[in-house]
Amino acid sequence: MKILLLEDELMLNNAISEYLKNIGHMVDSFTDGQQVVENINSSYDLLILDINVPKKDGFEILDELNQKKIYIPTIFISALVDIEDITKAYDLGCREYIKKPFHLGELGIKINQILKKDQKNTSHIRFSEHYSYAKDTQTLYFDGEPQTLTKKQSEIIHILALNINMIVDFERFRIDIWGGENIDNPTIRAEISRLKKALKEDFIKNIRGLGYKIDRFYSV
Repeated sequence: MKILLLEDELMLNNAISEYLKNIGHMVDSFTDGQQVVENINSSYDLLILDINVPKKDGFEILDELNQKKIYIPTIFISALVDIEDITKAYDLGCREYIKKPFHLGELGIKINQILKKDQKNTSHIRFSEHYSYAKDTQTLYFDGEPQTLTKKQSEIIHILALNINMIVDFERFRIDIWGGENIDNPTIRAEISRLKKALKEDFIKNIRGLGYKIDRFYSV
């Protein structure tokens, strides 16, 4: 999971970042709200936001994302304990509100709960403004209409969907789609290039020298 962390207390920021990395997540950490606004994008799977931070607070950030119709699961971590603040956090759409001080294990539990809930509700994934994908039926949709792809193209989309937000390398394509045949990288690139040309929107990213990925699309 790719996580954006906003926490202005440097020691706590470092502790949370280290903990999250140790349990297998990728973390980009920031210490003021303006940094977040300037760097945030839809590749993040989760936001962990302190509220009282310099330049732009956590409430303002989530409100701004809502106005842009960018919806990323959010956990607030805060020393604010008034019911008005907690109510505002949930009204803005946060998934969890953790009061400081807290045990890092509690944060891990909350993240796992969000992951489990999302896994139950993400058999249908949005790839772009118009494209979405049903993992259970392995069907690509454009504005709700099922799309016709070749067998190889469908397999490529499926392996990328199963690894949403992660890079699928050439060896994985070779094993899962070509059955471990001695297929060279240019052949795989050519097949994916034909797929990309067949699409009306370019949501498959070429990660130079490594492979390909699809990022989950959060705007609606």
